[in-house]
Amino acid sequence: MIKILIVLPTYNEEKVVEENTLKVFEFCQKNLKDFDWQILIADNGSIDKTFKIAERLSKKYQKISFFHIPEKGRGYALKKAWSEYQADIYSYMDIDLSSDLNSFPLLIKAITENNYDLAIGSRLKKGAKKRRSFLREIMSRVYNLLLKILFNPSFEDAQCGFKAISKRVAKEILPKVKNNHWFFDTELLILAEKAGFKIKEIPIEWIEKRTVKRKSTVKIFSTIWEDIKGIIELKFRLKK
Repeated sequence: MIKILIVLPTYNEEKVVEENTLKVFEFCQKNLKDFDWQILIADNGSIDKTFKIAERLSKKYQKISFFHIPEKGRGYALKKAWSEYQADIYSYMDIDLSSDLNSFPLLIKAITENNYDLAIGSRLKKGAKKRRSFLREIMSRVYNLLLKILFNPSFEDAQCGFKAISKRVAKEILPKVKNNHWFFDTELLILAEKAGFKIKEIPIEWIEKRTVKRKSTVKIFSTIWEDIKGIIELKFRLKK
């Protein structure tokens, strides 16, 4: 039976981590019956009660596990999860569940049945449905246009937090990814494609989940600066 690791990176998500983890748990029970799946809450740097809630869930449910690292950064969390845990398919989704869970089996099918090495959710590919702020929409389109100009990737949306990769990609490409934060996704995809791995981009339904209950922890301008540095460094690396 194919083993799937579903990673939920978290940073100060005490208000939603239990509710949304259990939503993923219930979805997997109903829709991934033919797979051996495991949910992993990968807490990176939380200073609230997130990892304590995650620990409690892991004790209650065999299919839910967790770890806590002091370093903040989605890249840190995914590197640890995808390199230290055994699986045939490694995946992750943002804990806010902005991406419609109904698209998750499509990511898995792309790898298990359609011979793709990576499968990614897309908010920009034709057929996608999304609700997000105007500013974030413009920033996303400009960012991906810049990637298109500099790297000419086959995919349109590098940053959507809804991805799956094969064990081979995790083994061969993950050690080459240097970024430990938001640029992690982009670097992983570009390095994988340059190495000849096939990427399936799937249009999804995506709804921005910023509310009074859960405010975004993303610092827009510092993230933009990090992405610019990441793009420049990656461009020079590939030239070499």
